[in-house]
Order: sequence, then C-alpha cells, then structure tokens
Amino acid sequence: MIVPVKSAALNAAEVAWFAPLCSDDYRHLGVPEGALRSSWENTRAVATRADALGYRNILCPSSYQVGQDTLSFVAAMAPLTTRMNFLAAIRCGEMQPIMLARTVATLDHMLSGRLILNVISSDFPGETASNDYRYRRSWEVVEILKQAWCQDEINYQGEIYQFKGLNTDPVRPYQQGGPLLYFGGYSPQAVDLCAAHCDVYLMWPETEDALAERMRTVHARAEHYGRVLDYGLRVHMVVRDTEAEAREYARELVSQLDDEEGRKIRERALDAKNFGVAIQAQNRDKADHEGFIEPHLWTGVGRARSGCGAALVGSVDQVLSKIERYMAMGIRAFIFSGYPHLAECEIFGTKVLPHLSTCSLPHVYARVPATSPATPLGQGVRR
Repeated sequence: MIVPVKSAALNAAEVAWFAPLCSDDYRHLGVPEGALRSSWENTRAVATRADALGYRNILCPSSYQVGQDTLSFVAAMAPLTTRMNFLAAIRCGEMQPIMLARTVATLDHMLSGRLILNVISSDFPGETASNDYRYRRSWEVVEILKQAWCQDEINYQGEIYQFKGLNTDPVRPYQQGGPLLYFGGYSPQAVDLCAAHCDVYLMWPETEDALAERMRTVHARAEHYGRVLDYGLRVHMVVRDTEAEAREYARELVSQLDDEEGRKIRERALDAKNFGVAIQAQNRDKADHEGFIEPHLWTGVGRARSGCGAALVGSVDQVLSKIERYMAMGIRAFIFSGYPHLAECEIFGTKVLPHLSTCSLPHVYARVPATSPATPLGQGVRR
C-alpha cells in the first residue's frame, strides 16, 4: 500500500538544512569547540549559506537549556535571506497563545510568508507533565492560533485556556490561514494531534519498513478526521564522492566520543525520555557492529544527541538513490544536517542538492489572496 499524501502530484521535494541553535555543532561528536558552540555568528553563517545554495527551508530548533532563542533568531534572519523558508520550533505553552499568535503573525510579515512552524509538546524546565496534559495543552494552543489567524474573534473554552470575545485585528499573518504546521511525535496523543490539526508529519530515521508502517498509522488517523497529510524525514548526512570516504568520515566523527559524555548530551534535552527518543535508542541496539541498521543508515550519530539519531552515509549516487526511495514512499519534506553544519551544508548543497528537484510544500491557501481588512489585499500567497 502506498500512503496517500497531500502533495502526491509533486515530483519534487522540500529540502531543508538545520540551524544549530542549541549547541549541537561539532567536528568530533561530544568534543565542544569554541567557534562551533551556539552563537549568532555561526548559526547566521549556516543559514545564509543554506539560502544561497538553494535549500528551500531551514529548521530552527528550540531548547530551554542551551543555545539561542528560536523566534528571535528567525526575526533577525528575515532581512538577511531572500528565498528560503524558516521552520521555527514553538513549544506550546511557553508563551500565552494569543501573544504567540501575534508574534507568529509579525514574523510571517517580516518573512513575506516564508514562515513555517514546528509544533512541540515538551515539558518546561522543572515540569514533569503527563502525556495527556502536554498534548491537551498543544491541542488547545493550535486551535487558539487558528482562531486568531482565521476569525474576527477568539472564543475558546478549553480545559486549560478560556477566552471570550477577543478581537483578532492585530494578529492576522501574511499567509491566509497562517503558516503550515509540522509536527513530530510517536505517542497516540501525538499522532492524534497531528492528524487533526497539522499539515506535515515529521519522522526521525528508522528502517524503510518501519517508516512505511508509521506513515500508514498516521494516515489512518488523519483519515478519521477527513484529512490527508504530507510526510517529512529528519536525518543527518555524511555524503562523499565514494562510500569508502563517507564511512571513513563517519568513523572519524565519533572517534573522540566518550560514551559517558554522549549520555550527558542525550539526557540534557527535555525530551530525552520520550517515546521517539526510545525508538532511536532501540535502532542503535539493533544495528550491526559498525552502527548500520540498514544499508547506508548509520546510527552512530545518536550516541551523542537526543532526538534524530541516524545519518545517511554513502556516495553521492547512493544518497540520491536513498532519497528517491523515500520519495517513492510518499515523503515530500526532508530536513538534513551534518557535522560541522556549515561544512556539510556546503558539501550536500554542491554535490547532491543540484541533482534534486526541489520545491516548497504547497500551502492549503496558496495563491488565494487574503481579503480580511486586517491583511492588505494581495498578500496571503506563500512563496
């Protein structure tokens, strides 16, 4: 069974890179270097180079314990880039929902519609909330955002948030209906939230069979709500002219990694104990003695990071073939990264990206001009 996808007619993919906002940049995993620590200068350089090379999007992650503020960074990058979208992570509940709606709308205008949101449901520092509560909070935040962006008034009675008769004139975004929503999560509550309210289900690397099964599960839940989603994959990259060179670099990348230091890096993330992270750990346990769980999918990266814990390792042709296999499965969005991020952005951007047909995923309101008095006529077209 091929899973139906919202962008089934596309013969191109949205190819994104990664902005290392959260102190996740190394020459050797687990060995910090001053110039690669999270800084405005380094992360700006990665983002501007990705824009110049023709990447269609860039993931700007969020962390409470290390790194820079996501939305401030995106705002600063708006005048420094011209083509690339920004996939900004928002942690639901961090900001009062209506104030978040206003912030997002402002950013969307600054970027002329180049804003996308990655919805996150993690705990806050000092908080240990149940899955039910965290995803209930995210569900309500997303519903409030959509009211703020699409209606003249916000009227909401939820378990966590209650608002009545609040005018929305100041919070209409550039894109009619608001930015696309990406979401990644593996628990039943996470899948339900994405199926009901989001546009792209974002996965971490697993075997192709496991990814296909996960897509079928999410599609069935989306079908329950009368919806069809797009699918994305977040995975690291080690690509070289030959497979031997790529494998050699992968070995070098972890050659100075102390396992105890890797454990500390993994556990400092607030999502370190969630279901998706556990699946990445299971992949490492199932891998062969070199860390490969299937041809060209290497789990060594996960020894020193929480979250996405595997890389595609191979020659240009091998990596292209793997991406084409993913596209044939119905995956339409890719978020790639590598260590160090600027150097690997350049390598992938010059060796692989020119061979891929790329696009921005279509917005549900694409080419429909906004007519609300709160948004000037002629805007609302997502670039």
